[in-house]
Amino acid sequence: MSESISTRLAWVAVDWGSSNLRAWAMDAGGAVLAEAEAARGMLGLAPADYEPALLAVIGDWLPAEGRITVLVCGMAGARQGWREAPYRPVPTALDALAEGAVSPAVEDARLDVRLLPGLCQGADAGGFDVMRGEETQLAGLAALESGVSGLVCLPGTHAKWATLDSGRVERFHTYMTGELYRLLAERSVLAHSLSEDDLEDSACREAFSAAVAEAAAAPEAFTRTLFGLRAMDLLDDALPDGEARGAVLAARLSGLAIGLELAGACGELAAGQSVRLIGVEALCRRYALALSALGHSSEIIANRRAVLAGLGLAHAALAHDALDHD
Repeated sequence: MSESISTRLAWVAVDWGSSNLRAWAMDAGGAVLAEAEAARGMLGLAPADYEPALLAVIGDWLPAEGRITVLVCGMAGARQGWREAPYRPVPTALDALAEGAVSPAVEDARLDVRLLPGLCQGADAGGFDVMRGEETQLAGLAALESGVSGLVCLPGTHAKWATLDSGRVERFHTYMTGELYRLLAERSVLAHSLSEDDLEDSACREAFSAAVAEAAAAPEAFTRTLFGLRAMDLLDDALPDGEARGAVLAARLSGLAIGLELAGACGELAAGQSVRLIGVEALCRRYALALSALGHSSEIIANRRAVLAGLGLAHAALAHDALDHD
């Protein structure tokens, strides 16, 4: 199997996050020959660890001779990563990310590693902000939909909302909603009242949607409604008992947190305007339900598809640049 991959391998795509490394062996036509992952994220690596960690995942794919381009997005290019790939300021064209790629020093002569940059935003462009990794997913959307414009959300621990115009990122904002939910659910007084929610359950779904609408309509009341969750647990006889009670309250907390986010992120959206969602399907479905509660439709693009398309766009740009210099 490895020998077959090495003979057809054209380049390697890598998404290197804080916790995990994902890699795909790509052929010349952009098809995936193989994929692998490891729990070797930036948070657990020193600069000298990156090349061995990479080879442990992709080494069997590499040919005995020749150099293979390994195109990497994500936290490997952070200041604390393998080598810093400086941020590109917005506005910026998504098909120009490869122009900011940097190459770390490697010992294995078969590796030609390129680390893609993230994006940054100053106070004059909409407020200080940064992203690293999500820009490649946005580039994937630009590759899949030429000249894409509109509002794009990338849900996560720190959700990113980007405004695109004809394939350019004009501005973006980060919302710490996922982290805020976890802190409230695990470290606040609310921890005594919550269990895991399930939006397939009608009671959880209704509680979530109602909370989204409530928080979006009155974001200034957010901290008041938070403590109301604890009071509901103690006083509301209409809630179910046991784990189901905690699940409904958890769904309400999630709805309040995401509704607060949408109050800020969707302020400029016209009624009924659609939002593209890129990321893990379950979380994107949660955001799609939240948007629906506010009257907005959405389209979900899978994280894997977006990452591969974005890295493919960058690889094509590097290949084109190499031809121009020959």
